[in-house]
Amino acid sequence: MGLEIDEREGDGAFIVTVSGEVDLYSSPELRRAVTQAVAKRTGTVAVDLRGVQYMDSSGVATLVEGLRAVADTGTGFVLVAPSQPVVKVLQLARLDAVFDIRDRL
Repeated sequence: MGLEIDEREGDGAFIVTVSGEVDLYSSPELRRAVTQAVAKRTGTVAVDLRGVQYMDSSGVATLVEGLRAVADTGTGFVLVAPSQPVVKVLQLARLDAVFDIRDRL
């Protein structure tokens, strides 16, 4: 399965909805979407991960990059409803306590 990304503004946030697999080959596409969302600075950047079936360390690195990018802008960076595979990889990297993780936006 590939990667699908939908981007939209709503609920005071720029929402990047991700589904499929985030790996070494597809993470540049996610990086582009997150980078563009941060650049818009219209409010919180929310990355909806409920549809992600697999994420490797390159996907995690992309999320960390997004979090770092917003640090100087005063906007928020939220992970919304991460799937169990995403939660597991965040826990393994001990990043589940670093990110603002919410069940819904």
